[in-house]
Amino acid sequence: MKAFSHFIFSLSFFIVMMNTGYSQTTQKPVLNHIAVFVNDLQKSTDFYTNIIGLEIMEEPFKDGRHTWFTLGTQGHLHLISGAKKGMEQIKDRHICFSVGSVEMFIENLNKNKIEFTNWKGDSKTPTVRVDGVKQIYFQDPDGYWIEINNDHL
Repeated sequence: MKAFSHFIFSLSFFIVMMNTGYSQTTQKPVLNHIAVFVNDLQKSTDFYTNIIGLEIMEEPFKDGRHTWFTLGTQGHLHLISGAKKGMEQIKDRHICFSVGSVEMFIENLNKNKIEFTNWKGDSKTPTVRVDGVKQIYFQDPDGYWIEINNDHL
């Protein structure tokens, strides 16, 4: 549970930092990484590589417990093995990735038999926010919720 709390803190920190920016003169922080505590490292690595489409990067530990992904200039996503199975997750705590086409992403989910829903959880039709952004939700192998949207601000 401590690792999950770290994940939520990291995710919250990410959101704050993305909205504040960083400057050498103001010393505002920038995102470095988000850490996700997983049960089966290989299964989660495959998921984030093949389903989400993230690119693996070199990680310094080389201990078999970590996979690092690049998030471009935004930072990194670190998977760390050792979590116990069955940790309950709620949709309000989620990681969000933006894509060019939610519909094309849905095709990949369908091809890989990954279940997804709208925000309410009652349909596979994407939620359309009041600002026009489309979004869907699904869970990774450990049950962490992931949002995919087409918001490219």
